Amino acid sequence: MLKKLLLLLPLLLLLPASTHAQARDYLTDAEIDLVKEAQALDRRIDVFIKAAQRRMQIITGTAATIPVNSSKQSKKEAGSWGNAPAGTRAELIGDVAKILDAAIDNIDDVSMHDERSPLLPKSLRKLAVAATEIASQLEPLRTQTKSEAEFGSIDDALKNAESIIEAAKKLPAGTEQEKGKEQKPKRKSG
Repeated sequence: MLKKLLLLLPLLLLLPASTHAQARDYLTDAEIDLVKEAQALDRRIDVFIKAAQRRMQIITGTAATIPVNSSKQSKKEAGSWGNAPAGTRAELIGDVAKILDAAIDNIDDVSMHDERSPLLPKSLRKLAVAATEIASQLEPLRTQTKSEAEFGSIDDALKNAESIIEAAKKLPAGTEQEKGKEQKPKRKSG
């Protein structure tokens, strides 16, 4: 009887740990719905960028200083994004790393299916601008952290941001339309 208990003891010790070791969702339920609704790559990348920026605002303490616009559009947008993401600083930074990774995966997926899609360079450039901003906010935190978990999350997020920035540097020069400028129709002389 004692031998059976000794054999079962390691299994019993693992059982409670496995129920508590659930993976953390890096997006809120509302953000997941927004990603699902955004079928076009550029819109989906916009969702990932905003989700990462929401976490960075909490991490850097700038979320409270952002002016609240009382327009109908702002209220609708706030409702569609749901509650602010919650978690420790290390968890939120880890979320940012995973969000950047998901954005990279989405761009890779589209490029595998349609490498000539005009949305690829547009989306990658937008993501690179956001990744540059995120990296500039995370870099000072790297020297301030004393937590191994936080340091690892910062390192992962910075690696993903650097990967995005490097990929964008390899893109050919953008067209005027990609840069957001409208091309004016040529006037006919006569």
